[in-house]
Amino acid sequence: MQRVDLGEVEYDVAGKQMQAWVEERQAGTAEDRLFLLSHPPVITYGSRTAAEDLPPETAGIPAVAVDRGGFATYHGPGQLVGYLVIDVKRRGVVDVVRWVEDGLIEALGSLGFPLVRRETPKGASSLVGVWTADGRKLCSIGMRIRKGVTSHGFSVNVAPDMSVFHTFTTCGLHDVTMVSLAELAAENGHPVPDDTAVRDAIAHSLGAA
Repeated sequence: MQRVDLGEVEYDVAGKQMQAWVEERQAGTAEDRLFLLSHPPVITYGSRTAAEDLPPETAGIPAVAVDRGGFATYHGPGQLVGYLVIDVKRRGVVDVVRWVEDGLIEALGSLGFPLVRRETPKGASSLVGVWTADGRKLCSIGMRIRKGVTSHGFSVNVAPDMSVFHTFTTCGLHDVTMVSLAELAAENGHPVPDDTAVRDAIAHSLGAA
């Protein structure tokens, strides 16, 4: 899988580019790719998101409807976003979301942050993502598959403005507490890994070079 490092990209620009990346993979003119980037402040939400879960206009953060799984989540400076455009047919029968969860857990564990995934109880809101052992959520995952090719991906809270998460309901979970690597590092007296270290660890764990 090819690793593609980008800087800060406007969300709507990235969305248009992602459509082209997917079409290239479907046509076989590009290999599997992992795009690593960040966005200016924006809240994105899937079709199942309730209106009351979104922030009020007074929050001053644009909210954008997207064609992926999952509910509302925040993107902004200090957060690493990874978009995966891969052909799942070539990888065989695999739970892509679980593969991403495991890859993120391995990557961030190598940086000194022990994390877990959680099973979703029947009838409950999805607990997909990466969590601390005490039930705080660090990474969100929302993906879509079209004609055997994935799009969208994951976000990792490295050191964003965490106050934004108090303005809306994250991931459809009304009692979730979001956390960042910066907060976890402070709690444990560790240095905060920089953006390059996090990118390198994740790319390595997901097999992107």
